Amino acid sequence: MVPGGVLPDTAVANVLVVVLASGTIWVGSGWLEEAAEGLAAHYGLPPVVQGTVVVAVGSSFPELASVVVTALAGVFDMGVGAIVGSAIFNVLVVPALSGLSTDDDLGSSRTIVYKEAQFYMLAVSVLVITFALAVIYGPVAAEAGGTDGGGLTGTITRPLATVPLLVYGLYLFIQWQDTNDYEAEPGADVAVGREWGRLAAGLLVILASVEALVSAIESLGHAFGIPEFLAGVTIVAAATSLPDTLVSVRSARDDNSATSLGNVFGSNTFDLLVVIPVGVLVVGAVPVNFSAAVPMFAVLTFATVLLFGILRTDLTLTTLESYALLVTYLLFVAWVVAETAGVTRILPA
Repeated sequence: MVPGGVLPDTAVANVLVVVLASGTIWVGSGWLEEAAEGLAAHYGLPPVVQGTVVVAVGSSFPELASVVVTALAGVFDMGVGAIVGSAIFNVLVVPALSGLSTDDDLGSSRTIVYKEAQFYMLAVSVLVITFALAVIYGPVAAEAGGTDGGGLTGTITRPLATVPLLVYGLYLFIQWQDTNDYEAEPGADVAVGREWGRLAAGLLVILASVEALVSAIESLGHAFGIPEFLAGVTIVAAATSLPDTLVSVRSARDDNSATSLGNVFGSNTFDLLVVIPVGVLVVGAVPVNFSAAVPMFAVLTFATVLLFGILRTDLTLTTLESYALLVTYLLFVAWVVAETAGVTRILPA
């Protein structure tokens, strides 16, 4: 049965759920964006902080839920794969669609490039180091559940999970300092209670809709014989990134490039430094396949460096550059398909 057991588990019913869930995510992301703008105006938050913290954390709730669920189910690697796949989608597809949704080039800024993008690259490095420490101090032998073929598997414990969380605390401290330095322009009065209520409603709508969307997509994947790895790092990752996509595209259309691009880096930073560690804190300790995770993080690093270079060039994202990002993502999907089909052997079996 599809979510809720209301509709039969058929291809037509699942497609209907995908369409309806996508529509409700659009509505929820609109509430989230409008509430974030109102609250940012009330509290005097810079546009970049609005995008990287308020909007980004809100739109990352589906990823948070997916990691907690997979950790409790004992398939934490699947949750990590979905997070990394979602991060690659965010870095390549979300900015590209945002750039193509505007009539002019999407403007960037030195704050986005030199603070948000570089801190995000730091977040990737910190998580890789955390995984490496798990292999060094909590190795899992192959006969005790490790990977075959000499793969490296380590156990991430709660103390190790606090390392990325502390780095995210540094990130929030930097944003707080920038907020203190920001001179907000006086604006219209905002009904704070109503905006917080709209924010909460948007989060609940997005969370429930993404859960239904992912469940329907997984059912369609099983029906058509799509391997779980391929579906996880592409289809499911794109589904959980739909709120980020809609929020960034909406902001780009409203000529708010700071929120549009800030949401990309802020959401990914939150996913890597908070979402994955929270899954560990919930269950206490989880194994992670280091030899499978590192190649995916290498792809993520390449995608981040590519976007960093593009945004730094004239501090704009042109139409041609947006298409280049989309082509890069299609190449990534082609590689994942090749790995799944056994054409290439970069990832361990």
